[in-house]
Amino acid sequence: MTRDLLRFATAGSVDDGKSTLVGRLLYDTKSVLADQIEAVQRASVDKGLATPDLSLLVDGLRAEREQGITIDVAYRYFGTPTREFVLADTPGHVQYTRNTVTGASTAELAVLLVDARHGVVEQTRRHAAVLALLRVPRLVLAINKIDLVDYDEAVLAAIAKDFAGLARSLGFADEAVVTIPVSALVGDNVVERSARTPWYDGPTLLGHLESVPVAGPEVAAPFRMPVQYVIRPRTEELHDYRGYAGQVAAGTVRPGDEVVVLPGGGRTTVERVDTADGPLAAAGAGRSVTVLLTDDIDIARGDVLASATAPPRLTDALDATLCWLSDKPLRPGARLLLKHGARTTQVIVGALGERLDTDTVSYVDAPEQLGINDIARVSLRTADPLPVDDYADIRATGSFLLIDPSTGNTLAAGLVGSPLRLAT
Repeated sequence: MTRDLLRFATAGSVDDGKSTLVGRLLYDTKSVLADQIEAVQRASVDKGLATPDLSLLVDGLRAEREQGITIDVAYRYFGTPTREFVLADTPGHVQYTRNTVTGASTAELAVLLVDARHGVVEQTRRHAAVLALLRVPRLVLAINKIDLVDYDEAVLAAIAKDFAGLARSLGFADEAVVTIPVSALVGDNVVERSARTPWYDGPTLLGHLESVPVAGPEVAAPFRMPVQYVIRPRTEELHDYRGYAGQVAAGTVRPGDEVVVLPGGGRTTVERVDTADGPLAAAGAGRSVTVLLTDDIDIARGDVLASATAPPRLTDALDATLCWLSDKPLRPGARLLLKHGARTTQVIVGALGERLDTDTVSYVDAPEQLGINDIARVSLRTADPLPVDDYADIRATGSFLLIDPSTGNTLAAGLVGSPLRLAT
C-alpha cells in the first residue's frame, strides 16, 4: 500500500526550540539510526548535559552545532505507518528570511513555534507574513516550552487569541490554524499525549500531521502541465509515438480533455495519459506522466499544456512580488534571466513598488533598490510571452526565478500578482 506524502516546514524565532522539536519527532518516531543517537549522546555528555540534546539530530552544519542555532534549511525525511513526510527546518534569525522562503515554498503545512514564556514576538509576525505570502494553506501554532510555564492553560489561551488576530489579518481562515501546546524537550504532546495537560483535548503534533488533508488547492485548479521532454522513441514497436512528459502542476488530465498548448495557442484533445506502469484514466496534480495528443502540433520543452476552457493568461508584462535572495542589490533596469517552469527567457526589471516591512507586517514606500531578504512588488518585461496564473490561484504557474545571466546564480523568487492581501 502506498502512503501519501506531506511536505511541511518549521519556522519560529531563535531559541524557540525548532531543532529540538524536529529532533523529538525523529527520535520518538524511531526515524533515527542507532549510531546517530550514540553520536548525539556523546556530544551531549561533552557539553555537560544530563539528557540528549535532540537538536543535534537536525543542526548538521558544524557552525550550527557550535553556535546552537540553525543557519540553513535542513531537510529531513521520515515516515510512520500512516504517512511519509518531507520536513524543512528553517532558520530563526531575521537575516535568514530568504532561507525561510526557500523552505516554505513547497510546503503544504507550516509548524510555527512560539516560546510559551514570550508569546507572539516580532519574528513570529515576520514568519507568519512570509508563510501567508507563499500561500502555505495550513498552519500549526506550536506553543513550545509549556513545562517552563507550569502547564498553565491560561498562557495557551492568551497566546492563541493573540495569534488568531494576526493570522486573520494575513488572510488565514480560522479553520486553517491549529494550536497545540508542546514541550519538545520532554515530549509533551509531540508524539505522545501528555498527562500534564488534561485541559487540552486536541491532537498531538504527530497526530495532526498524520491526519491533516494532503490535497492542496492545486488539485481543484484548472489543468496545467509544463512540458519537460518530448518523447520520440522511433523504434519499430513505437514508430509514430510522440509523447509530452512532465509533472501535472495543477488540476487533472484525462483522455478526451480539450487542451491548449501555450505560448503557441494550438488546441487539441488528449488521446492517452501514459506512465511507466501503463496508461491512466486520470492523472492529478503531482503525478509525472506522458501525455499523447490526437493532433500533431509543434510542441517543445518549456511549452505548457493547459485546460482549453480555463487557460492561463499569456503576457510579457508581469506585476509580481519578489523575494530578493542575493547579496547583490537589484535596481530598476537590470537585465536578467527569468525561469518559469521549464522555460527560460530574458527579462528587464521595471519600476520597484511597495516593500513589505516584515517587522510591522505592512507595506511601505517603494525602495530605490532591493537588498538581500527584501520582499517587494516589481514590474517586469519578458522577451517572450509566458503563460502565467496569479500565484494566489496556482502556485506552480504563478512562480518563477530570476537568474544572473553571467553566473547562473539564483537571485530572486518571484510570485505573480499580489498574493499577500493584508486586512485593514
